Amino acid sequence: MTLLSVKRTRTLGPPSRALRYLPISALVLDLAIMSGVFVLAALGRNRLSVFDTAADVSDTIQVIGPLVLLAWLLVIAVFGGYRDDVFGAGTDEYKRVFNASLVTAGLLGVGCYLAKFQLSRGFFLLAFGLGIPALLIGRWVLRQAVHRARRQGKLQYRVLIAGSPSHVDEIAAVLHREAWLGYHVSGALVPASELCEQTASGIPVIGACEQATSVITASDADLVFFAGGALTSAGQLRRIVWDLEKADVQVVVAPSVTDVSGERIKVRPVGGLPLMHIDPPRSTDAARWGKRLFDLVGSTALIVAFAPLMAYAALRVKLADRGPVLFKQTRTGRDGEHFGCFKFRTMVVDAEARLAELYAQTGHEAGLFKMADDPRVTKPGKWLRRYSIDELPQLFNVWRGEMSLVGPRPPLPREVASYEADVLRRLRVRPGMTGLWQVSGRSDLSWAEAVRLDLYYVDNWSMLQDLSILGRTVGAVFGSRGAY
Repeated sequence: MTLLSVKRTRTLGPPSRALRYLPISALVLDLAIMSGVFVLAALGRNRLSVFDTAADVSDTIQVIGPLVLLAWLLVIAVFGGYRDDVFGAGTDEYKRVFNASLVTAGLLGVGCYLAKFQLSRGFFLLAFGLGIPALLIGRWVLRQAVHRARRQGKLQYRVLIAGSPSHVDEIAAVLHREAWLGYHVSGALVPASELCEQTASGIPVIGACEQATSVITASDADLVFFAGGALTSAGQLRRIVWDLEKADVQVVVAPSVTDVSGERIKVRPVGGLPLMHIDPPRSTDAARWGKRLFDLVGSTALIVAFAPLMAYAALRVKLADRGPVLFKQTRTGRDGEHFGCFKFRTMVVDAEARLAELYAQTGHEAGLFKMADDPRVTKPGKWLRRYSIDELPQLFNVWRGEMSLVGPRPPLPREVASYEADVLRRLRVRPGMTGLWQVSGRSDLSWAEAVRLDLYYVDNWSMLQDLSILGRTVGAVFGSRGAY
């Protein structure tokens, strides 16, 4: 146990002091938004004839306005809208603010009725009609600022992970990938039989799981994740939670489940035992008529909207070398069916013949081939690729039902031939013009990361996710990150 005695004396570094100011920042932001909304509601009621005639409600608002504002903030606090654990991730923060706002509106309406207080109906509607969306937008802006700060290494939680070395590395990889969560993994606890200096991914081992309480307390951690292999019984975890009751350390149990969306997970306690129910994958939902109708309407609208741009792109390609405008390549679609995928030609005419030579030069073996400075790309091709204009003809593939607006990228048949069994799940849905890989880095991603994102999309499909990806695609295209 020499390793344990040495490691336990080390701390994880000073805490991020700014974390304690997040609730205060949210409170100040809500106060500023509500004050502005109340001023706008009063001005709007004074100048607009909403119900009968325009009226001056300034005197009334000066009396009841501060009381309503204070009550609104108080109800949000009661609903947990300023708790430390609601900031940064999930929809819980928005739900709490929204529900608290509705309750405030209801209490105000009932209170004015019972007290026979003549509150302007126009002011009431404007205050809550503008205030609720404004509060939600304000929280969203605050969240984006928090995410940006965390990606820069600020607002970090000091995290320990307890479990077998393989489970520790698995959880740490997810937390490192999702840097916006602000979880900085500073150390690991492993079973005494597997004590070592560090895990395979380089996380320092600071102690043994059997002495978790003392090691966690000495390390000054903010959170501790218990992964597979950390505990020998449920009673052990219960005792650890009791021992950490006054240590201000949050305990998180990380099950051996990754890449499953929150919509597919339901936790139902039964007899004090929290059971995690995981809904089946949603790949079949992505093939139903609703998504197909969305693709048909969307592709038609986009073809009409981008017709002038496509005409200009076709002219640029034709004038460059007098070669063909379109490049039609055989790709693999849903359930392994082949189809001709359209693109504006961005390479020299004999690009396919020169592919084997580039494979040998770069050492490419499997997956989608991408090269940052591909010598086969023409001058107009660089411009077309930079803004993904070369892929606009694929709108006709979407219209014909061979592709979708959102989905995994359509692979080449030779790529599919080298797929492992798990990767074949990418073919359960129609391939897409854009997808999670494109809005997450495009060609800058490794093959393994691109596959992970595609499989996540297939198993966790939803229409809201499609709309989110389409919105993020605009930023990814204009930012040109990973496009070559």
